[in-house]
Amino acid sequence: MSDESQRDSEEEDDADTDSGSSGYFTASFNSLISGFLRNWGCFRSVQNMLNIPTQSFPAPSSQQRVAPSGQSGRNKVALKPGHSLMDWIRFSKSGKDLTGLRGRLIEVTQEELQKHNTRDDCWTCIRGMVYNVTPYMDYHPGGEEELMKAAGIDGTDLFDQVHRWVNYESMLKECLVGRMATKATTAIKAIIPPPPLTGLTPPIPAAPPPDKDLRPRYDWFQTDVTVHLVVYAKRKIPSSGCTVVDLEAGVLRLEVLLGKMSYMIHLCLADEVEGNVSVHTAFSVGKIQVSIRKQAKGKWTSLGQPQEFHNTFLRKKDRAPYYRDCVLLSKTEVNHNTYVFRLQLPRGTVMHVPVGQHVYLKALIQDTEVVRPYTPVDQNLAAASHLSSQESHLYLMIKVYPDGVFTQHLNSLHTGDHISVSGPEGTFAVRPLRDVTYLYLLAAGTGFTPMARLIQLALQDPDTIRKTRLLFFNRREEDILWRCELDELAAKNERFQVEYVLSEPSEGWTGRKGRVDEAMLQDFLNRPEGSKCYACVCGPTAFTELTIRLLKLQGFGEGELHAFQG
Repeated sequence: MSDESQRDSEEEDDADTDSGSSGYFTASFNSLISGFLRNWGCFRSVQNMLNIPTQSFPAPSSQQRVAPSGQSGRNKVALKPGHSLMDWIRFSKSGKDLTGLRGRLIEVTQEELQKHNTRDDCWTCIRGMVYNVTPYMDYHPGGEEELMKAAGIDGTDLFDQVHRWVNYESMLKECLVGRMATKATTAIKAIIPPPPLTGLTPPIPAAPPPDKDLRPRYDWFQTDVTVHLVVYAKRKIPSSGCTVVDLEAGVLRLEVLLGKMSYMIHLCLADEVEGNVSVHTAFSVGKIQVSIRKQAKGKWTSLGQPQEFHNTFLRKKDRAPYYRDCVLLSKTEVNHNTYVFRLQLPRGTVMHVPVGQHVYLKALIQDTEVVRPYTPVDQNLAAASHLSSQESHLYLMIKVYPDGVFTQHLNSLHTGDHISVSGPEGTFAVRPLRDVTYLYLLAAGTGFTPMARLIQLALQDPDTIRKTRLLFFNRREEDILWRCELDELAAKNERFQVEYVLSEPSEGWTGRKGRVDEAMLQDFLNRPEGSKCYACVCGPTAFTELTIRLLKLQGFGEGELHAFQG
C-alpha cells in the first residue's frame, strides 16, 4: 500500500513519525531492581546478579528510520480490538501476575531460558534481563511470528534491528522474570567503573600521536572572564552540523558526531559559569571551539571533574541518546490533522539536527515512558536548511491521531509545557548527493517530512543538482502537507517539480491516481545519458519495499537509493 492510512496506523502503533529513552534505568525500574536485590539478601548478589550494562537502553544498534537501500523493516499485523498500546498499558497495570512467578524475581540460566520457547510459554532475554512475553503476544504490532523469533533465546540482536527507540524496560516491566545468570567476574567488570580522575589540570605538552591515531583530542584555555574548550577532530567536519552541547547546572556535555562515530566530553566544570554557550566550528580543519563565560573573574586551576563517558570515542549506535527538557512555544495547523510543533531548546543547549536525521520525543503517559521518533522540518520551505548552529528552535511536523497514545498527549500540551527531546539520530548523510544531477523523492503521507529539508538542500546547490522531483502519495486532496508551499516553490524554481498521487481522489481531481506501480515510475523517472541519479523513499514499510524494488527494475543500483524506514 502507498496511501497514508497504512502509514498512519504504523506510526501510531510503532513510530509516530517520519524518520529512546535515556540510557539508564528509569526511577521506577531502579526501584524494581532494588527490590530484586533485597530478595537476594546480600550485597554480594550485586556482583553475581546485577550485570547492568553501562548502556542499557536504547539498544546499541539502530537504523533509526533510515535503513540502507532495500533493507526491510518489520511487517505489521492487524491487532485484535482492545489490543492497542493503551490497552496493553492498562492490562499490564491491572495487578495480574504476568510472569507466572507470583512476584518473585529469579536468576535464569541458559538452560532454563531455552525451555520457554512456545507460543503459550515464551521467555526472551534483552540485554541480560529475561521477560515472559507470552501475555504481550496479542498486543505486539509486529505480530506473534516476530516475537517467536526470540523465544527461548537472547533476543537482543533481533530487538536492536528495529526497536531501538522502544522503551522495553517500561513497557515490559511487569513481565520481568529476572536476570540472566552470569559469571561473577563478568558481572563485577560490568558494574564497577574505573576510578574517577582527580581533576583536569591544564594539559601537559606531549609527543604528537602517530598518523594512524584518528581519535579526536581536546585542549582548553582561559581568560579572566571566559573558558574555552577546543576539540580537534583530526578530519574535516560536515557542514550540516555535528556538534551537540548541553550545559546544565555546571555540567558540560559535548558530543561531536563524526560519521558513525561519536566523541564525547563530559565534565562538571571547576567553577560557576553563565548559562549560555557559543560554538564555533572550522569545518575544513576539523576544529570546534566551545566558549563559556565565567560568573566570577579569575583563573581556574583545572577545567573540571570528569563524568561518565568523558573523553570517549565510540560508535554512535553504542551511545545512548541523551535527553534535554524543551518547551513548547507554539503549535501551527498544517491541515485538518497535522501540526508543526515549535520547541525551544534549553538556554545551555546548542544543537542542529542534520538533514535526513531525526530526534526522539519522550513522555511519561499513565506511568509508562513512551518514546517516538520524529524528523524535524524547517519553519517553512523557504527557510534555509543550513541554519546557524546557535539556532534554539526545533520544528516538528506531527500528525495527531484520534486514538494515538503519544500524539494525543502532544496535542494536549499547552504553550509553556515541557517535553523531553534527544539529540540527532540516524545514519543518513548528504555525501552521496555530492555529484548527483537528478534527485528523485518518493513520499507517502507523513513520509514527506524528511523530504522537506532534502528539497531545500538540493535547491541550495545550483552547481550540481539540476532537477529535484517529488512524487507525493496521499489518500485525499486535503491530506497533502504543505501543498501551497510546494506548488509555489515549483512555480518559482524550474529546478523543482512536484506531482501528487491520490488513492481516494474526488471526482474533480485531474492529477495522478492510484498507487505506486511500474508504469507510474517509468513515466515519472527521467535518466538522461551521462546524468547521475539518486532516489529517496519514505512511507509505510510496504510502500517503501515495493518502491525500492520498482526503482531497481528501472535501473537504480544500491548506491543510488536510500530508504527511510518506518
